[in-house]
Amino acid sequence: MSDDALRLGLDVGSTTVKAVVMDGGRIVFSDYRRHNADVRGEMKRLLLDIRNRFPDDVLKVAMTGSGGLGVARMMGVDFQQEVIAATAAIERLNPEADVVIELGGEDAKITYLHPTPEQRMNGSCAGGTGAFIDQMATLMHTDAPGLNELAARFDHLYPIASRCGVFAKTDVQPLLNQGAAHSDIAASVFQAVATQTVAGLACGRPIRGKVIFLGGPLHFLPELRAAFRRVLGDHVHDYITPDDAQLYVAIGAAFLAGGPTLSLPHLAAELDSANEVSVASKTMRPLLLDDAERAEFLERHSRATVPQGEMADAKGHLYLGIDAGSTTIKSVVIDDEGTIVHSSYGSNQGDPVAAAVGIARTVLGALPAGANLARA
Repeated sequence: MSDDALRLGLDVGSTTVKAVVMDGGRIVFSDYRRHNADVRGEMKRLLLDIRNRFPDDVLKVAMTGSGGLGVARMMGVDFQQEVIAATAAIERLNPEADVVIELGGEDAKITYLHPTPEQRMNGSCAGGTGAFIDQMATLMHTDAPGLNELAARFDHLYPIASRCGVFAKTDVQPLLNQGAAHSDIAASVFQAVATQTVAGLACGRPIRGKVIFLGGPLHFLPELRAAFRRVLGDHVHDYITPDDAQLYVAIGAAFLAGGPTLSLPHLAAELDSANEVSVASKTMRPLLLDDAERAEFLERHSRATVPQGEMADAKGHLYLGIDAGSTTIKSVVIDDEGTIVHSSYGSNQGDPVAAAVGIARTVLGALPAGANLARA
């Protein structure tokens, strides 16, 4: 086959799929979309969209990304390790870069390019990554772009843990309860991500020279890039933010694509007909193997029950218990016999005091006539 064939680079990440079609050194198609845990389905839809754009073409294909190996096996295409793919793109497009900082949905990487390439990557925890930013945005009733807009107006930075979403929530929730400005909290979240990435991955090795920002979070969130600049300070004399930073790994895969040319209908058919990827490691036994085990489980667990009643039928003394957690608030009303006559479970909406007051008002409004209000 000729070397001037179109090249397709596919990057399957933990939360997104990216595709780039290149004609020589020119991008003629690109897409970036969330797969919402349906990698196979979203990849098939993406391939069909590419086929609509190039109905009669055959392409050389390579796949990369943290979730790409299994899909590459399904489709029978070449797989390239993502650091190698990203480095290939940078060497071709930005050879002047010294250090790569890349954030993905559930991973973070720092790659030193000179004098010899050295890559640092986080472990299996998604703390300080795109998914972590999504978590914090949800806690503040917005999304990642909304968090970026808030952060642009900050006045003060608070210390927030970013190694784990649970730890971060224990820092953010009190700030919300105390009325801290959402703009300050948003900027503090980005600052925590930058600090975690640099401190956790650089491990003391200086980041100097020209830094290139890659990955969706750093591409779409300029305030996150500003947080990295604050953390890195004067050690870095220049920053590179490519227009297609979210696609660089897919671009690198396209540069590395070799082997036979394949048609897009063939790729979609291979993906559609493939069996699920076999897991190399030994998996745990399912909780319930069959309907008989399920029936036995339900029968055993139904032996211990808490009596339930209706608030309208409640009499005598009633007792209200409220459990205000970091993200949810729960309540139960019981009578003297221990019967549950009312219960609730919901989000605290970032303000557990107001949520508790709302529960109390709901309970008082639902009290039946004649209830002993002095002891309820």
